Amino acid sequence: MTVLACVLAAAAYLGAAHLVPALRGRSRWPAGRTAAWGGGLGCVVLGSGGPLATAHGDLRAHMAGHLLLGMVAPLLLVLARPVTLALRTLPLHAARRLSRVLRSMPLRVLGDPFAAVVLNAAGLWVLYGTGLLTATAHSPGPHALVSVHVLLTGWLATAAVLALDPAPHRRGVTARAVALAAGAAAHDVLAKTLYAHPPAGTTRAAEGAELMYNGGTVVHLLVAAVLWRQWYVSRGAVRSAERVAPAPA
Repeated sequence: MTVLACVLAAAAYLGAAHLVPALRGRSRWPAGRTAAWGGGLGCVVLGSGGPLATAHGDLRAHMAGHLLLGMVAPLLLVLARPVTLALRTLPLHAARRLSRVLRSMPLRVLGDPFAAVVLNAAGLWVLYGTGLLTATAHSPGPHALVSVHVLLTGWLATAAVLALDPAPHRRGVTARAVALAAGAAAHDVLAKTLYAHPPAGTTRAAEGAELMYNGGTVVHLLVAAVLWRQWYVSRGAVRSAERVAPAPA
């Protein structure tokens, strides 16, 4: 089911990207964004199925899947800017409907970086701190729901922090950087807690906690680098505008 959904998502994205040059003379959709979408979907497949998903009780394998599904995949999918692509290629009435959905109160709240980061971090603490991980390890249905939750909350938090796609009421770079730092701190504390107090019924717990800490740090640094680049480019644009602005009379 996951593979089929990812194949359909890849086909839809490729079809939309192919349409971009034909619509109102727009330039070609950047190949890097298409590659990011494909890489993100690949991480979803690897993180939610195969050996990483079936290694029940192996915390190291579980954490590898968590990093792919909840951190690497969301970053790549956000870099692909799917909302921007949809707004460029949908018919006018559908694009307006999507814009209204993006401006709706639920998405406005969930799209706030602080709310999104708290939702993502709280879900991880519930998963690893309440025995839910062990309870769902051998139950395909609940395990699938947990995987969907990890993917969606990771995607939502990353999208809210980076704000690459159009979004109403976007927070400033400073606020988004603070939200990112808070999320990274919560992730690191959870990893250290799992190292000291591993979930019952798991093996290779220390290795899993170390992977969560080190891998999470790498991904958070990558997100921070993208956020810093946004700030740097925006500052450069402001300085350029100031240089070309006419002097006051």
